[in-house]
Amino acid sequence: MKKLTVKDIEIADRRVLVRVDFNVPIDERSGEITDESRIRASLPTIKYLTDRGARVILCSHLGRPGGRVVEDLRMAPVARRLEEILGRKVKYCRDTIGKDVTEAASGMKAGDILLLENIRFLEGEKKNDEDLARELASVADVYVNDAFGTSHRAHASIEAITRYLPSVAGLLLEKEIEALGGIIESPEHPFATLLGGAKVSDKVGIIDNIMDKVDYILIGGGMAATFLEAKSLNVGQSVVEKDKLDVARRLAEKAENSNVRLMLPVDVVVAGEISHEAKAEIVQVENIGDEWEIVDIGPRTIRAFQDKLHKCRTVFWNGPMGVYEIPQFSSGTRAMANTLAEIDATTVIGGGSTADIVAEMGLEGKMSFVSTGGGASLEFISGERLPGIEALPDRE
Repeated sequence: MKKLTVKDIEIADRRVLVRVDFNVPIDERSGEITDESRIRASLPTIKYLTDRGARVILCSHLGRPGGRVVEDLRMAPVARRLEEILGRKVKYCRDTIGKDVTEAASGMKAGDILLLENIRFLEGEKKNDEDLARELASVADVYVNDAFGTSHRAHASIEAITRYLPSVAGLLLEKEIEALGGIIESPEHPFATLLGGAKVSDKVGIIDNIMDKVDYILIGGGMAATFLEAKSLNVGQSVVEKDKLDVARRLAEKAENSNVRLMLPVDVVVAGEISHEAKAEIVQVENIGDEWEIVDIGPRTIRAFQDKLHKCRTVFWNGPMGVYEIPQFSSGTRAMANTLAEIDATTVIGGGSTADIVAEMGLEGKMSFVSTGGGASLEFISGERLPGIEALPDRE
């Protein structure tokens, strides 16, 4: 999948509206950004444009304001931090559309940067409103989508706007498409997908779509409980998606028929409750008591997963192996992250909480690619069409 990008068009002295994903966490007390990785991910696109004399207008959402103005979700802290990172002035407008925006945009010079207010303060954003898209487009000459993390949403600043401006992909979006598309279209084998997180329902599409491409599917996290119960094992108080038991059985049968090794935990860490004070025990999956809940994969499972990962040339990982937020339940997740950081393979991290974990552990630089999109990367790997990407013209 090749899309036209900023490198394919003339941008000098043009007003370029760039949809970025600056949805960063901000500390409620200090007002400081606690993780700026999403800001830094779009720096190559911003610098490419400013270096070539474009007038750059940035648009993003922040949090979930629900179509109304929420003072704590204004973009001002992002503008300040972006200015510090770039070492150049970033003008911030407290509106997203309207007179003030029009005046600010018309007064820009080559190389200037303007950050608009939170696009989700406007109800029309999530409704993919044509009028909002048209007004947003009116201040620019070109539209660039560099927000992979929201490209699975048909929103006004993502999809509808492409009908009113010449539109291309940013450099980050291009990297996401190449990295995620590469492991689907031409992975080097052996190829493993490592899946965790709470729900089987979140991962069914991935498993179905990659079944004929992978050699190993390694399953941990809360979703493993559903697969284990589907094999008639007692999982105690663990959360099980009862309506997905037949799906789990179908996927296991499909893997066997496809000569794919689907690996479930052979031992797990269990606890009577999920809390920092909880006492944990390690048990074999055949010996989970009625009072226990699975909170992590066990040491035998860790070694078995590591053995397979060390044999691989390509690995896609999405979802923690346990309740990572609680230290005594994080060993499996940490072991997987460290293993992927050391193996000689293409390692792609599927965004969301998995990307946060890798960043927290300081391992981003040791992975081949860390996606900025959680839900977007899952849908992309599942083979679904992402509205924000589909709306952009192909390079032919």
